Amino acid sequence: MTYRKYFIFVIVLTLVLACHQQKSKDIQVVIGRGGMPAMSKATDGLQVVYGIGDSIMYVPYNFHNQVSSPSLIAVLPNLAASHSRGPQIATTQSGTTVIACNGAGNIFSYLKDNTGQWSTAIRINDMDTTAKEGLVALDGNGDRLFAVWLDLRSKHNQIFGASSTDGGKTWSKNILVYASPDTTVCECCKPSVVVKDNTISIMFRNWLDGNRDLYVVQSSDGGNSFGNAQKLGTGNWALNGCPMDGGALAVQDDLTVQTVWRRQGKIYSCQASKPETEVGEGKGCTMTLVNNQPVYAWVENGQVVCLLPKSGKKVLGKGRYPVLKSVDASSFACLWESEKQIQLQVVTL
Repeated sequence: MTYRKYFIFVIVLTLVLACHQQKSKDIQVVIGRGGMPAMSKATDGLQVVYGIGDSIMYVPYNFHNQVSSPSLIAVLPNLAASHSRGPQIATTQSGTTVIACNGAGNIFSYLKDNTGQWSTAIRINDMDTTAKEGLVALDGNGDRLFAVWLDLRSKHNQIFGASSTDGGKTWSKNILVYASPDTTVCECCKPSVVVKDNTISIMFRNWLDGNRDLYVVQSSDGGNSFGNAQKLGTGNWALNGCPMDGGALAVQDDLTVQTVWRRQGKIYSCQASKPETEVGEGKGCTMTLVNNQPVYAWVENGQVVCLLPKSGKKVLGKGRYPVLKSVDASSFACLWESEKQIQLQVVTL
C-alpha cells in the first residue's frame, strides 16, 4: 500500500469510527425537579409526567435531544407522588392522557387536546375514595385506554379497572379484575398494565397462603371481562409484609407476555406459564421490549442498572424508580428519580 493510499485509509477509518461513536453515544438529560416519573412514546418523541408537591408536571422530549421546559397539567391537592405512587401517562390517537390519584383515594384523568391545553379533571373511580393506596397504572393503544388500581370498596384490596374507548374523554363503569380468595391482594405493590389491541394484560402481586407472589390476568375483549389469574414462576415468597415492589410486564407482537419481578433480594424474569430465570439482584425492577427483545432495569446498591440483550449489564447512575420505554428498533429510554431530579437517558443497544 502506498503512503497516499494508507493516508486516505486512515482518514476514512477515523471518520467511520467517529460516526459510530457519535451514533452509539448515550444521551442523558435532566428533565426537571420532582419525583415518581412516568413516560409514553409519541410520534415525535417521548412525553414525561411527574409530581412535585401537589403539582402534576409535563415535559415533552423530542428525538433531536431537545427538552422543553416543564409545564403544569394541574394542581391536585394531596397528590400521591412517592413510594411507587405517581401520575401515569399514555398516548393514543386522540392525544395524551394523564391520570393521578390524591390522598383521599380518588383517581383523576386529564386529556391534552390539539391546542396543547389540558382538560378539566374527570374522576375515574365510580365509587368515592376507593383507591386509598394510590397505586395506579395506565396504558393505551389506538384510542383504547385502560387504567388499573388497588381498590378498597369491599374493605379489602382488590384489583379494579376502567376503560376508555375515546382516548380518555369518558371512562367506563369500574370492573372487578381480580379478588383474592384469601382476603386481599398485596397492599402496597403497584400493578402494571399493557394494552395491545383488544387484549388487556395486568400484572399484580397477590397474597395467597402467606405468599407474596406475582400473577398475570388477561382480557381478550377490551377489558369487559377477565380470565383466571396465573401465578408467575415456580417459587414462592412467604412474607408477612409488603415488599412495595410490583415488577413489570411487556407483551410481544405474538401476544406472549414477558415479565420481570422481585423475590426476596433477587430479580427474576419469565414468560407467563414458564419457569423463572434469575437476571440480577436488587429491587424496583421494570422492563420494555426493543425489537421484540426484553430489556430490564432495576436498582442495585443505589444505582440504576439495565440488562441489555447482548452486551449485558450497564450502570446508568445513582437513583431509584426506573421506567423504560422503547424508542426504536435499536434503542430505549430510561427515566428515573435521583436526588429529587428526573433523569432521562437514551441507550443504544
